[in-house]
Amino acid sequence: MKIDIHTHILPRTWPDLRERYGYGGFIRLEHTGPGCARMMKDDTFFRAVEADLWDPPRRLEDCERDAVDVQVLSTVPVMFSYWAKPQDTLDLSRLLNDHLAEVVDKAPKRFVGLGTLPMQTPEVAARELERCMGMGLKGVQIGSHIQDWNLDHKALFPFYEAAEALGAAIFIHPWDMMAMNRMPRYWMPWLVGMPAETSLAICSILMGGILERFPKLRFAFAHGGGAFPGTLGRIVHGFHVRPDLCQTQTTISPADFLDKLVFDTLVHDPAVLRFLIQQMGPGQLALGTDYPFPLGEEHPGEMIEGMDDVSAEVKERLLSGTALEWLGLERADFETEASLAHSASLRERRASAALVDGAEAGA
Repeated sequence: MKIDIHTHILPRTWPDLRERYGYGGFIRLEHTGPGCARMMKDDTFFRAVEADLWDPPRRLEDCERDAVDVQVLSTVPVMFSYWAKPQDTLDLSRLLNDHLAEVVDKAPKRFVGLGTLPMQTPEVAARELERCMGMGLKGVQIGSHIQDWNLDHKALFPFYEAAEALGAAIFIHPWDMMAMNRMPRYWMPWLVGMPAETSLAICSILMGGILERFPKLRFAFAHGGGAFPGTLGRIVHGFHVRPDLCQTQTTISPADFLDKLVFDTLVHDPAVLRFLIQQMGPGQLALGTDYPFPLGEEHPGEMIEGMDDVSAEVKERLLSGTALEWLGLERADFETEASLAHSASLRERRASAALVDGAEAGA
C-alpha cells in the first residue's frame, strides 16, 4: 500500500479575494487554457500550474499510474495568509476546508484531508480545527512559523491543546522563508530557505518543551525534516554545552524526542533516505512527494521501492505504515486487491534480491 502524506490541492475557482476583503496580497488562479493556469499574487506571477492541482479525477489517474492508494491533501502553503486580517484568514480557511471536505467525501478511500487554519488567532484556529475534524478531516497543515511567532510561542498553546484533545495530525510545511531578501536568485528560497525553516520549526518545538507540555501531539514535517537531520549532532552538542541558552524551557535533549516525530521521505537521494532510516528509524518516516510540484518525487515511492538493500517490511512501513499511525487510521479501511498485490510484489522483489546477493557471495 502507498499513502502519500504530502500532496497539495486547490479549488478550481474561488472568489476574488482582493474584492472580497478590500485589500491585496492574496493568490488568485488565472486559467490560461485547457488544464493550464497561473497562480498570481495580485498581478504578479507566482507559479504555473496544471489541472492535477485542482482536478480530482486527474489526480486519481496519476495515482493509478503510480499505484498510490491514498493521497493526503492539503492546501498550497502560500494560501496560509497568516499576514491578513484574522477574520479574512478564517473566511479563506473555511472556503478551502469546505472544498477539501467535499473532495474527500466523494472519494473517501482515496483521499484524506488536512485543513488550514487562521493560526494568527489560535483560539479561533482551535474552533476551526474542531469544525475540520467534525467534517471528517484528519488534521491540519500549518506553517513553519506564524508571522513573528516560532512554533514554541505561548500564544499557540490553545491550538495545541485543541489538537491534542481532538487527536488531530499536524503537518508542518515551510513557508515565508527567512532571509528572502538575501536569496533573490537561483531559486534559493526553495532550495536553501525551506530546509532551514523546517529545522527552525523542529528545534522550536523540541527546545520549547512543546512535546513535554502536549505529549500526545502528532507532528509530521515536510522534506525529510529539512536541514534538521544533518545538523542534529550539532544541535544536540550545543544543547549540552550551552544549557544557559538551550535549556531554558526543557532539559530533555532533542535527540530523546525523535521517536515522537514523523518526517516525510522527500529527500531526493537514496543515501540520505538510508541515513534517515538509520537515524530516525522506519517508524518515523512516511512517503511524501509534494505532488504535483516540480520539487516533488515524480513517481511516488520509486526511490523507496528501488532500495534493494531494504527489507519489504521496512518499505511497507515507509510507504504506508507510519502514515496510517500518524493519521490515526486503520489499514483495513483502505486495503484493496491492488494494494495487497503491491505488498506481495515488495516481498517478492526483496526475495529475488536476496537470492542474487547470495549467488554473488558464493561465486
